[in-house]
Amino acid sequence: MELYITGIILKPKGLKGEVKVELVTDFPESFLSRRRYYAGKSVDSVELLKVKKATLAAGFAWLFFEGIDSMEKAEALTGWKLFVTEDQLLPQPENRAYVHEIVGMKVLDRNRSEVGVVTNVIRMPANEVYEVQVGEKKILLPAIDEFVEEFNLGEKYMVIPRFGEFL
Repeated sequence: MELYITGIILKPKGLKGEVKVELVTDFPESFLSRRRYYAGKSVDSVELLKVKKATLAAGFAWLFFEGIDSMEKAEALTGWKLFVTEDQLLPQPENRAYVHEIVGMKVLDRNRSEVGVVTNVIRMPANEVYEVQVGEKKILLPAIDEFVEEFNLGEKYMVIPRFGEFL
């Protein structure tokens, strides 16, 4: 089963088991309707958590889970990641993609020759950055229209005409 991260439990709030969750999604409102998450320190060690109550405030989700009814139980979840299955992912708007759809994309130069493969997408304050494996080294490319001439999600490639400037 493929799992995709949607949040990270930061800390407990109060004495009744509520947790503060950092959002790792373009759809924060999904936390208000989603009723279950796979949760754990990593994707390899998860357990199913069912949501009793969810709210959004100050850019975070605040969740109560079934069976987590004390600060001590909530504290044990600190650092856990919240995952969803692919069928729970919401469709992205046009010109947007999930990270797992971008990782593995071929990077082509202006001549449409393959020069590398995207290995990660890193969130930065100003914009996201593509980490690209080029031979034995990795380079970082800004994920902005100014640098990406073409982005073909269906055929899994992007064209970076000024690629040579990043080497």
